[in-house]
Amino acid sequence: MAQERFIIQNQALEWAYSSGKAYADPFNDIDLDVVFTGPQGKEWRVPAFWAGEQEWRVRFAPLSPGLYRYRTICSDKSNPDLHGQEGILRVTPYEGTNPLFKHGPLRVSADRRHLEHLDGTPFFWLGDTWWLSLCKRLKWPDEFQLLAADRKAKGFTVIQLVAGLYPDMPAFDPRGANEAGFPWEEGYARINPAYFDMADLRIRWLVNSGLVPCIVGSWGYLLLWTGLDKMKKHWCYLIARYGAYPVVWCLAGEGGMPYYLSTDREGDKQAQIAGWTEIGRYVRQIDPYHHPVTIHATANSSSRDQLEDPTVVDFDLLQSSHSGFRVLPQIAEHVVRSLRREPHMPVVNGEACYEGILEGSREEVQRFLFWSCLLSDAAGYTYGANGIWQVNTREKPFGPSPHGMSWGDTPWEDAYRLPGSTQLGIGKRLLERYEWWRFEPHQEWIEPCAGGENYFGNYAAGIPGQVRVFYLPGPITRRGSPTRIKGLEPGVRYQAFFVNPSDGSERPLGEVKAEAGGEWPMPLPPVMRDWVLVLERMM
Repeated sequence: MAQERFIIQNQALEWAYSSGKAYADPFNDIDLDVVFTGPQGKEWRVPAFWAGEQEWRVRFAPLSPGLYRYRTICSDKSNPDLHGQEGILRVTPYEGTNPLFKHGPLRVSADRRHLEHLDGTPFFWLGDTWWLSLCKRLKWPDEFQLLAADRKAKGFTVIQLVAGLYPDMPAFDPRGANEAGFPWEEGYARINPAYFDMADLRIRWLVNSGLVPCIVGSWGYLLLWTGLDKMKKHWCYLIARYGAYPVVWCLAGEGGMPYYLSTDREGDKQAQIAGWTEIGRYVRQIDPYHHPVTIHATANSSSRDQLEDPTVVDFDLLQSSHSGFRVLPQIAEHVVRSLRREPHMPVVNGEACYEGILEGSREEVQRFLFWSCLLSDAAGYTYGANGIWQVNTREKPFGPSPHGMSWGDTPWEDAYRLPGSTQLGIGKRLLERYEWWRFEPHQEWIEPCAGGENYFGNYAAGIPGQVRVFYLPGPITRRGSPTRIKGLEPGVRYQAFFVNPSDGSERPLGEVKAEAGGEWPMPLPPVMRDWVLVLERMM
């Protein structure tokens, strides 16, 4: 008789299959999938994950209500405990408020300019960088939950984290262990399910908090240590564990970057690029949910440059320099250049100038990066704070990277309070007052504008006839040429106001009185600093 289970739309249900037949090496000897058939006849082939001993578990999240049937397919067809098991799922609609369950997992929009939920609701990517957050130095539950609550309250929507195969350390470095050890046995003989049991608690907490995990499968150079077959096993395990959650897949961090002490950097780079291309195709093949796929780029490059075939990824996750103020124009130009590349895809600046890194890149740098990216048509922006990504603790900083030096010793308890994270949340809330997903860059709307040789200039974007948003890096003074707003539409009345991007306070300017030709000389801001200027249509 078929087993009947009850489940809510878009939420993961998990159950186990135990084998009475004992296998000497169950992780490597057995593959178990569960095929689900939905109300319209669509099928999802979901890999199950080895849970230890002789047990396998499956997680499934149906995308719509209705009646589903399922059956198990085991590589050992002679095992009745694992092969040919059947059941029924009765799926009811989700009626809560968590946007990840209410609107569904993410996908790329039809115009390939941003991400959206399955029901078409636009998704604003404001990410935070927690590369090593699954290790035990960020204590579960108190510290992890404190950081998640802070980021949620500030308006963050994505957390970028690595699934145990970490950067900035050799393999099996004690700094990468969690409460159950390492994700793999030494030598990569088999996975350690207990490690992922502890990771489950953290990842599930993010999802239930309304935060999307961007799961980085491994740092790029580890592919040459595990080999392709083991990395495919690793990725299959991640998809089995977390595919039922509303996640984003990042194939690797710095996919084409060799290990820090490599003696054949060019050879390793090419091998990694070829290998991650194959892994990317494999992930796309076996993920039944078709979550968005990307790969984290090496410095000043694109996801496209980490692969032999750029169509393996759905969106571009850039990395820019960490050198602070002196490279901001190059970072802004890097984003614009990536947006112009083919094949066209959404662009997210996924790593740029962590706040406090190299004892620089403070909040004014964070504001410039956020506003210059978003008003240039980027699909999102990821913040980072030096001290959080590597989980420095007050008692024990992370310490040196393999090259011998440390990136800094600011404790995460101090780093999460740095003001840049609050100020980017202020910017996001301002943009969310409008249909931000319809914004397009319009540098012709302001003079002087950023671009060409002057990426420190002013940025402009918006919806013609509805709203215009400008970022003015400034400071603007009486000494320079007046800033002019251009191309105002005849018959459209705008009201204007300045926004202080540090605290969100507003300075009303009243109705815009355009001169002949649709130009408006912008009044001087009240304080010499950076500002946001908004023109919104009067009804």
